Amino acid sequence: MSQLKLNHYIDGAYAAPLKNQYLDNVNPAKGEVYSQVASGTSEDVELAYKAASKAFPAWSTTPAEDKFKILNRIAELIDESNERFAEAESLDQGKPVWLAKNEMKRAAQNFRFFATGQMHFASESHAMEKGTINYTLRKPLGVVACISPWNLPLYLFSWKIAPALAAGNCVIAKPSEFTPYTANLLGEICTKAGLPAGVLNIVQGLGQHVGEALVTHEDIKAISFTGGTATGKRIASIAAPMFKKLSLELGGKNPNIVFDDCDLDKAIETSVKSSFLNQGEICLCGSRILVQKGIYERFKERFVEKVNALNVGPPKNKDSFLGAIVSEPHYKKVLGYIEMAKEEGGQLLTGGMSLHPKGHEKGFYIAPTVIEGLKAKARCNLEEIFGPVVSIMPFETEEEALTIANGADYGLACTIWTNHLERAHRMANKIQTGIVWINCWLLRDLRTPFGGTKSSGVGREGGWEALRFFTEPKNVCIQVNLNKP
Repeated sequence: MSQLKLNHYIDGAYAAPLKNQYLDNVNPAKGEVYSQVASGTSEDVELAYKAASKAFPAWSTTPAEDKFKILNRIAELIDESNERFAEAESLDQGKPVWLAKNEMKRAAQNFRFFATGQMHFASESHAMEKGTINYTLRKPLGVVACISPWNLPLYLFSWKIAPALAAGNCVIAKPSEFTPYTANLLGEICTKAGLPAGVLNIVQGLGQHVGEALVTHEDIKAISFTGGTATGKRIASIAAPMFKKLSLELGGKNPNIVFDDCDLDKAIETSVKSSFLNQGEICLCGSRILVQKGIYERFKERFVEKVNALNVGPPKNKDSFLGAIVSEPHYKKVLGYIEMAKEEGGQLLTGGMSLHPKGHEKGFYIAPTVIEGLKAKARCNLEEIFGPVVSIMPFETEEEALTIANGADYGLACTIWTNHLERAHRMANKIQTGIVWINCWLLRDLRTPFGGTKSSGVGREGGWEALRFFTEPKNVCIQVNLNKP
């Protein structure tokens, strides 16, 4: 039986890599190669660029209602294929199938939201004195690049592609080489939905080859990237001197701040999810739990008890809350941080070891890990681990909590647990993050801006912010002689 091959999707059809080179694609749940993914090069990117630039004139002038019908049909087809996509995502990424099914719903929502949104994306007009009117034209940029990560593969892939297409651009998209499967399946969906050839092109492969070619390409107008901060810095160093538009959604080391007047039951229940959902491989996970001293011991005891009750196991098991870590290199990295935490004086309250479920002994599983006793400036409290590892520490005052929370270089998200109205608003105002959740976590309205401050990125995605990013504004000023008959 021949092994599954995941090829590029270029000019409306699947295409083998020009150099006929492939990478092994591993199922992290079993630690075994299950497919081959195309190893793209700059030549493949150039082929995709030619297809996209050829398709751009027609797509950029396609009426809004026609674009809506196509993009909305893509959403419908993803919904109809939810189980197939979810199983592919789980096979690739290691996450539980039940969680992947939820993420496929969100991927469909992304297409549906921007399909509708582009029909309401209005130009601005500003009247001046003496019959002068300014109006703003927003034109699509041309060919743009969308580079997405491995943690929420189709969810974040569609989060970028949908607004770019809705705004009238043609796209060359690169999924992570660790999770190429659902991106591959998306090509089939786009063809079936009637998306014109060349409007979306998907080039598989390594960042050092495909990603580099996209970022350095002279005629690609914008780069939308989600991934690690180090890679984001490199992209910015190349693209900024080329005057490309840049949207960089990077890492996070998010504080989860629990005050003593909170709804403790809800705070604990939600904190378990915000710590370990998707194996902790979500940029929005609350990896630093700060608990006010008056309730610290109660919170810690109950939190650890609930963490110990979480099931870690094969993604197809319905009772698995955590699946496998995405890849062997990342698995080793997370275990390395746990060892570092011990060296920094941290004490393990639970977890801290790899697991080997029956029948999946070679898979990359790590027990959910809670660490106490780390100093606020310990490396494990400042660097993004991106796995099922959280630290817990006490604080006394708002000011102390703010100092600790704002002490990291990242500024993506924060969760605050309090029933004190003024405190909630004070903290939200002073926290240096792009997103603040109060008495909740991961509630996302697609109309709101998404992104972070400091080392967590540049720019915002979501809602009108995304459609503005993928368009170029042009001011037109016209003066009319109002006195002539």
